[in-house]
Amino acid sequence: MTASNDDGERGTGHTPGPTSTTSASASASDTAATNSVGRRSAGRNGWAQPTTPGALSKKVQRRLTAPQATRTNAIHPGAWWLWALGLGTAASRTTNPLLLTLLIGVAGYVVAARRTEAPWAHSYSAFVKLALAVLLIRLAFAVVLGSPIPGTHTLLTLPELPLPDWAEGIRIGGRVTAEGLTFALYDGLKLATLLICVGAANALANPARLLKSLPGALYEAGVAVVVALTFAPNLIADVQRLRAARRLRGRPDKGLRGLLQVGLPVLEGALERSVALAAAMDARGYGRTADVPRTVRRTTTALTLGGLVGVCAGTYGLLTAEGGSYGLPVLLAGLAAALAGLWLGGRRSLRTRYRPDAWGVRAWLVAASGATVATLLIAYASYAPSNSAALHPGVVPLTAPTLPLWPAAAILLGLLPAFIAPVPEHTHPKNTRKESS
Repeated sequence: MTASNDDGERGTGHTPGPTSTTSASASASDTAATNSVGRRSAGRNGWAQPTTPGALSKKVQRRLTAPQATRTNAIHPGAWWLWALGLGTAASRTTNPLLLTLLIGVAGYVVAARRTEAPWAHSYSAFVKLALAVLLIRLAFAVVLGSPIPGTHTLLTLPELPLPDWAEGIRIGGRVTAEGLTFALYDGLKLATLLICVGAANALANPARLLKSLPGALYEAGVAVVVALTFAPNLIADVQRLRAARRLRGRPDKGLRGLLQVGLPVLEGALERSVALAAAMDARGYGRTADVPRTVRRTTTALTLGGLVGVCAGTYGLLTAEGGSYGLPVLLAGLAAALAGLWLGGRRSLRTRYRPDAWGVRAWLVAASGATVATLLIAYASYAPSNSAALHPGVVPLTAPTLPLWPAAAILLGLLPAFIAPVPEHTHPKNTRKESS
């Protein structure tokens, strides 16, 4: 009977009644349930519905895209410092201006892609200006005081100032050669690259979070270091704020007069921050220590100081070509002694950590990228004596530097943090699309 009614309704085109509507809903729900059971059974049996290429590509793109930066997934500040120190170590192993320029470009790109709007993040431009000033001063010294590099291509001759006999070996003025000026350019560019790498670490690492990550034995020293590191960014922020306020009031903000009128409020702000910091530290019980035996204190001091000396000596050996044989063993021994001393010294600290920063996979990759750059350049230099000419181009005779392929490819590995580190909120692609729409 129901079938005939359904046929009649289809033939006459009438609207189906309530009974047929209920039957259709029941059939649809049964079909959906059957499909759901089929999908579950398909998953159990090992076969699944085919995935469209568009959905697969979106899924892969989501996995490869860096996530939005939050408090929980932010890169550990120690990873940023290890990355920057790796780039700095690579810069100390070469004087090739092409490789040094590539290192500067890698550091600048990562800073531009992953720095936040925090006050310390704006200190990178100050480090760049400082590096440029150091380069110009090095060139000025080479022009005025001369260069120990002999040269035959004279660019200009300055009036030479006669000096007494006790100043033998020092001259002011005289010939300025292309070889001496090129040597000064290479040397100054290396120092400028080191400063830019340190500026990149200052712009990317949160100094307060870095202080939280220090062991208890270094907490007091860490406070002093963090205050010193944050002084320059806060000073730059105060100067920019006061200069903008003076421009809005129609007052001069440049020149000696503007500098003098801006300097006093800046010093006043620095004094107010110091008083506020001292009050906050006193309110939190800063400086309290637990009672430990005298033998433990002396052992801790010996291990920590001896370990730090070993770390410094080993690092110096790695950064110089003469210490390549003893640098790594001394560095490892110093690290072991320092870690043991820090572990013992942490027993005197009554401090606890609130929400400690996790060292995740992305932090390991960021730190490993900088360490890989340094390791590959050191290995390239020690692999064959002929590779040293590519890393240290000669100036006598004067030749144009070449770009070695393998060191350049190794330096490009330092770009990895720009793609795997969480994206700050103001530079995230989703926010950019929202603002543009």
